[in-house]
Amino acid sequence: MKPEDVIIRPVITEKSNDGIQVGKYTFEVNKKATKVDITNAVEKLFEVKVLKVNTVNVKGKEKRVNGRIGKTSDWKKAIVTIETNPQDMKYLGKGGKEVKVSKKYKDSIDEFMGA
Repeated sequence: MKPEDVIIRPVITEKSNDGIQVGKYTFEVNKKATKVDITNAVEKLFEVKVLKVNTVNVKGKEKRVNGRIGKTSDWKKAIVTIETNPQDMKYLGKGGKEVKVSKKYKDSIDEFMGA
């Protein structure tokens, strides 16, 4: 599945805006997408490091129009937690030397609110 096919749109509500300060972003995703698909899509599209993905299947609501009863479609919501403080990684290289690698991840999703 392509990353563009996995993420449909961001969900912008008061509750989802409160989560942005702690690095939680909410998206409407494809109903067949798995947590691994969502993680890969967010990391590729927004260049951030994903720590955790929570998914919720949202049931459609009954609506009434002109005396007829209908139902909105079911959809899937993903709450993605990103790393807000990417730090440098250290490991031992050849000869026991300590090698430092800087991560090239962003600490927020700028495109989320249309910035």
